[in-house]
Amino acid sequence: MTNDRLQDMFRWQDRFNQSIRQARNLDWDSSTWIQKEALALMVELAEVVEEARFKWWKNPPPVDSRKLHEELVDVFHFFLSMCLDAGMDAEALYQGYLAKNQENFRRQQGLSDKPGYSVDPSS
Repeated sequence: MTNDRLQDMFRWQDRFNQSIRQARNLDWDSSTWIQKEALALMVELAEVVEEARFKWWKNPPPVDSRKLHEELVDVFHFFLSMCLDAGMDAEALYQGYLAKNQENFRRQQGLSDKPGYSVDPSS
């Protein structure tokens, strides 16, 4: 285990993925893996929505934080798997996040060249 928790999670997810693929004799290309993982991630996100009690037309029971957290972790597992199959490691994800976060701030401040983000409503 390292001091970098994200790097540790990538390593553990990679070990888990490799063990499943070997035990179940799964040998798909990375594109197929990403498609399957994206679908699984969407299913897990739907489970997050269910746990968050999205049905405003009903009297919802209280949110079970333990179950909600479990579903969020499931989402993260599949997200990490997609990153790995896309050739991203913890550092690439971190650097990509920083760059995109900076651009997102620039967009919301009207400082980006990307159209549609001007803070001047007349433009």
